[in-house]
Amino acid sequence: MAKKAKNFKKSRTGLYVSLGSTAFGAISVAKQAKLARADGDMLRLADAVVSAAAIVTGLAILYRELKRLGDDDVLLG
Repeated sequence: MAKKAKNFKKSRTGLYVSLGSTAFGAISVAKQAKLARADGDMLRLADAVVSAAAIVTGLAILYRELKRLGDDDVLLG
């Protein structure tokens, strides 16, 4: 059971779940940036920018892993 859960993150389904959760994080960061701009709070805006950069980096890593899984799949080419 533990081994099955350990390999979930490297599975295609695990990557899709990670992509989905990262997308929800992006929505949260967008709301934070919008509120920071409305309030004129530069510190919150800087936090939102750094968080957005982390999300973009995370998405790039997840995309790379998904692409690697696709390289092994005969049906995806």
